[in-house]
Amino acid sequence: MAAGSTTKIVIIALVANFAIACAKFFAFLWTGSSAMLSEAIHSMVDTSNQGLLLYGTKRSERAPDLQHPFGYARELYFWSFVVAILLFSLGAGISIYEGVLKLLNPHPITDPFVNYLVLALALIIEGMATSAAIREFNARRGTKRVLAALRDSKDPSLFTILLEDVAAISGLFVAFFGVFLAHVFDYQYADGIASILIGLVLACVAAFIATEVKALLIGEAAKPEVQTGISDIILAEKVRNGHILAINEIRTMQLGARDVLVAASVDFDGSSSAADVKAATQRLEMEIRTRFPDVRKFFVEVQAASDHTAMLKPVIGEP
Repeated sequence: MAAGSTTKIVIIALVANFAIACAKFFAFLWTGSSAMLSEAIHSMVDTSNQGLLLYGTKRSERAPDLQHPFGYARELYFWSFVVAILLFSLGAGISIYEGVLKLLNPHPITDPFVNYLVLALALIIEGMATSAAIREFNARRGTKRVLAALRDSKDPSLFTILLEDVAAISGLFVAFFGVFLAHVFDYQYADGIASILIGLVLACVAAFIATEVKALLIGEAAKPEVQTGISDIILAEKVRNGHILAINEIRTMQLGARDVLVAASVDFDGSSSAADVKAATQRLEMEIRTRFPDVRKFFVEVQAASDHTAMLKPVIGEP
């Protein structure tokens, strides 16, 4: 999938959440519902988060320079981590705080039908945005299970939007039941409890996003299928031309959603000329880039297997 697909999903979510946030704030001011305030804050946080993801995506597309020779692709990971922090501190924190205040000082909801109307409208709009995110996610995950695909994804903007949308849908149902119980059964604590539950949902989503983005931020390897595919290509070159004796090591790093760094240590036959090594390296790079377009940088270290093994041994005196 192209980067433009993810950007489109982010823009759809941003517009939808801003419209929903305005409606929820109106409902809160009209009815005084704590759950509606939590939902309004949730939607505003989501809106700002999507703005940050768009900003991070734009920044990550800058060309390499002297200060950042590998480019700026990982900047998207930084802003995605900021999104997780905001979702936890503002979204979850304020929702739980408002819920506790409502439990300590319960008061009836005025004109609850306004809340029902706004929640129904929000559910329709949020449902459309979530549907678009799910379609894009399913197109990328293939036959993988949902949780495995989320954890394997290298594009935080997509799985962040997806998880925020799912959390938003969950929050809308929680808010509905909170308002319903407070309205029909006059159980005024239900509104505060709903606000706290919304906060807990947001906290769980934020923790998951932060954990996954942290792994990418500090340097995560490429997907296993990419690593295996690169190894297969090098071994095929070994069989075809005989200049390669063995693969000492292959290291990969996910620099961005669609930017992979590959460094391979390869043992070439001692009789191979510099021209043979150069030709083999060019063939490998061309085939790897053709099969895996996300591999933007490919480096080959020519090293005897014995020398590579010796380099891996700890130096005497090291801790």
